[in-house]
Amino acid sequence: MGMERVALQEKLAAIHETWKPHVIAELNGQLVKLVKIEGEFVWHHHDDEDELFLVVEGRLRMELRDRTVELAPGELIVVPRGVEHRPVADPGTSILLFEPASTLNTGNVRNERTVEILKRI
Repeated sequence: MGMERVALQEKLAAIHETWKPHVIAELNGQLVKLVKIEGEFVWHHHDDEDELFLVVEGRLRMELRDRTVELAPGELIVVPRGVEHRPVADPGTSILLFEPASTLNTGNVRNERTVEILKRI
């Protein structure tokens, strides 16, 4: 991949399902993923990876076992490896994720929302 402009709104227009991350860029073994989300995700953790969640549109509540962190567009949170968390989003929410390429979206849990093969857009 060469150096190319990535327009988030154009990429978002190509995403039609919620909770299905799409790869929009790569760097240093990390994937930059764009995903539309709505409602509650599954409680999970990642044994070996930290995750960065950046809100592009809407509102995200990152539920942790001891508190909830609310995020608006332009705000981000880094969830350290090993910390159990559950993203919860209002309708119309989209987020950008920075994660190691090995990161599975559902972490230590495998269910109907697990995405094994990511689509690149």
